[in-house]
Amino acid sequence: EVQLQASGGGLVQAGGSLRLSCVASGFTFDDYAIGWFRQAPGKEREGIALISPADGSRYYVDSVKGRFTMSSDSFQNTATLQMNSLKPEDTAVYYCAAVHERGGWGGLIRRLHGNRMDYWGKGTLVTVSS
Repeated sequence: EVQLQASGGGLVQAGGSLRLSCVASGFTFDDYAIGWFRQAPGKEREGIALISPADGSRYYVDSVKGRFTMSSDSFQNTATLQMNSLKPEDTAVYYCAAVHERGGWGGLIRRLHGNRMDYWGKGTLVTVSS
């Protein structure tokens, strides 16, 4: 059974930090890129970050670039999102998802932005207060 479990959400004040984890199982971790998504109240789900555990490639949308950092551990089948300098507009349910690594890095980024991932996990709520 394929599972992607996001955890680590909570309530933080603006300017604070939080670290989210995604634990994957049921598929070959290094054959997939792992993405982070978020859905704010009243908004559509958006992809914000992507990592290739196989070669370390990383991608971030401009709204989180410089504040959020992804990492991965292939031995633990985990991906992490370190979030610093949090803003109230970061408040959302955060999800991790996996997409098979085929078609090149640019194609994977397009799949991230199209919400066209292969496997989706359950979300964890991040609330940033002002």
